[in-house]
Amino acid sequence: MALATFWYILTAVLWTGFFVLEGFDLGVGLLHTVVARDEPGRRAAIGTIGPLWDGNEVWLIVAAAAMFAAFPGWYATLFSGYYLVLVLVLVGLILRGVSFEFRDKVERSGWRRTWETTLTVGSLLVPFFLGVMLGGMLHGIPIGQDQEFSGTFADLFSGYAVFTGVTLVLLCLLHGAVFLTLRTTGTVRGRARLLARRIAPVTALAVLAFLPWTHSTAGKGVLPSIMQLIAVLLVLAAAWLVTAGHEGWAFTATTLTIATCVLSVFVDLYPHLIVSSTNQAYDITVSNAASGNYALKVISVVAIVLLPVVLAYQGWSYHVFWRRVSPETYDGGAAQPAK
Repeated sequence: MALATFWYILTAVLWTGFFVLEGFDLGVGLLHTVVARDEPGRRAAIGTIGPLWDGNEVWLIVAAAAMFAAFPGWYATLFSGYYLVLVLVLVGLILRGVSFEFRDKVERSGWRRTWETTLTVGSLLVPFFLGVMLGGMLHGIPIGQDQEFSGTFADLFSGYAVFTGVTLVLLCLLHGAVFLTLRTTGTVRGRARLLARRIAPVTALAVLAFLPWTHSTAGKGVLPSIMQLIAVLLVLAAAWLVTAGHEGWAFTATTLTIATCVLSVFVDLYPHLIVSSTNQAYDITVSNAASGNYALKVISVVAIVLLPVVLAYQGWSYHVFWRRVSPETYDGGAAQPAK
């Protein structure tokens, strides 16, 4: 049981890492046509995430792989029940990846507008539908005695699940806007700062509603937990820091806000993995969905050896590419691919 709990915590951390790192990626994808009105500006906005976006998406693959290895019952029920939802997530990821690669292949405005649209749409699909899935695990979905999904596609979209998706989209928008203020210059940076100030109050209100709703959905009352209180303070601090123009601290606050919001769902979910809305006895839990003890020991050794290497490599990548991107760099220059 100790190893199963360890892997639950590690899986929660991996999902949190994905939302934190991919969050600003997705936010930039949603905002790149808003913060920039000309071609150099849009290329500068996309250029801020060009070397980083594909590495950030690896966290999603690793999180899914951790679920598959440590909790095959959780993986099987979740990925089969949310099959169509995950297809839409994959469509979003594909649209994003293809748009990065193809946008600058042809020097035509219509061609570029097409791929800019696909980038925006893909960047919306991913956080919304992953949020629906995350919220559905806590709210509950129809699961039968055989631990298989027994509902319909519509059963996946409870009010709480949809609001979780909306909240994650807003968090990505704010995270991305603040990221752009750190990584761009000139008019792009100015518009990103203005957008961040406008998005911050709306995001803060969404988080203030999301956290007590999460606690209440878990059957633990409306009073927030310690982590949720921290999340409330962080989102309020982020809104204030954005308004005050403290961009570095604002990015830190938005990072921690996303992390605490996602972790609060996993904390309230434990020891469940998926709540059954059919019968409480059919809940999928850490104890009834975990792999055998030997399998957990093997994958624990693998994780202990490889995870620090991955973290060191990604940290070095951020260090190398952490510089401001100026629209003037692209003004009049030859087309460059995004990565």
